[in-house]
Amino acid sequence: MTKNAGKIFLDIIAGNRKGTEKGIYSICSSNREVLEACFKQAKLDNSLILIESTSNQVNQFGGYTGMKPADFAGYVHSIAAQASYPEDMILLGGDHLGPNGWKALPAEEAMSNAAVLIEEYVKAGYRKIHLDTSMFCANDKDDRSKTLSNEIVASRTLQLCQVAEKTWQRYIGPVSGLIYIVGTEVPVPGGARMKEEFVNPTKAEDAAETLNVLKKEFINAGMHDAWDRVTGFVVQPGVEFGDDHIFKYQRENTKALSKLILGYNNLVYEAHSTDFQTEASLKAMVEEHFCILKVGPWLTFAFREALFALEAMELEILGKNNPDLSNLGNTLEKVMVRKPRHWKSYYRGDKNENVFKRKYSFSDRSRYYWPDKKLDIAKNKLYSNLTRHRIPLSLLSQFMPVQFCKVCEEQLTIQPIDLVHNHIRTVAGIYSRACGLTGDQKS
Repeated sequence: MTKNAGKIFLDIIAGNRKGTEKGIYSICSSNREVLEACFKQAKLDNSLILIESTSNQVNQFGGYTGMKPADFAGYVHSIAAQASYPEDMILLGGDHLGPNGWKALPAEEAMSNAAVLIEEYVKAGYRKIHLDTSMFCANDKDDRSKTLSNEIVASRTLQLCQVAEKTWQRYIGPVSGLIYIVGTEVPVPGGARMKEEFVNPTKAEDAAETLNVLKKEFINAGMHDAWDRVTGFVVQPGVEFGDDHIFKYQRENTKALSKLILGYNNLVYEAHSTDFQTEASLKAMVEEHFCILKVGPWLTFAFREALFALEAMELEILGKNNPDLSNLGNTLEKVMVRKPRHWKSYYRGDKNENVFKRKYSFSDRSRYYWPDKKLDIAKNKLYSNLTRHRIPLSLLSQFMPVQFCKVCEEQLTIQPIDLVHNHIRTVAGIYSRACGLTGDQKS
């Protein structure tokens, strides 16, 4: 963390508690085009950018991206440099850091791996650390029809926090600048797997009990300073999404939660799974002290939408029998069918339903496949074709009407990559405005 980024983040939180109605959105994606687009949005807004990776995505073994924490940090900073975005305005966060990736192991072994994970994240320059120990490990004896007990979660949270503090002191300096996020009622990363009838917000009394147990654990261990740097608490605000459904934020259902958090020093809520909420709903969440809004699948969903729109234009320009077509959509389908592990347990239904979901599900499991070499070749072929064969404005109006207007107003070029970035920024702009950030956010 650069001092500037950390101070801005803490100022946003402090201001939100005082009623400024400002917040910050957290970009949970490793997709290069998504990050490039979000850097453009943040640069226009002259705002802090918060980028996070999860423990499954980036860890000491490489995660599903193949990147270790230091690799991801370098990757983000290289994109920032290309965008001429100031490094001291970047805050890196680690999401769901804990035993989740090793929960099939006994607790001692899972926590040992989690400790190494925390060390690697802190050493790599991550400063916003979500300590998530809410999951059962193989030998936990608690009733699995309920959540893991607050006492076990608090003990393990403290254990990992101590690792983080010691790592900072060893590698960075005597005065820790780590910022912590805690909480036990953590929504499923990436959206729900099953269609639910409704999503209940966390009860205020349950949130209070969890916070009190966590605070007691920290204070009894002499970790007063670390507890003062716990700035975010994860609860379920009653928002969620799945294949084809979105649970809209219901402000009236979180009034008790909103009032509760102001009774604890320095704390706001961190809201996960806020993808696909309306701008008005996101703004209302910020006003109710759900100050940190996490977004990920919606950004890659927008990326996929833009690519499919470009491919539709490519088909119209070149003709369906042209051997030079990119065949991006067909390539995506073949890659996902050949490697089903990222979508198989998420998508239910018959063959035709799964074909549809692999393309259009809000869960956007296709996001795991874009780094595939064959898909990357197809995407680059698509860009090349639409660069050589300039997109007619009439086609742009048909398939990307928002971008058509911006091209006509000379706010945007007709280059494929710029069209993709701008479509992604439609989502980033929604979050920017909901969080009350500055700049001409409708560009």
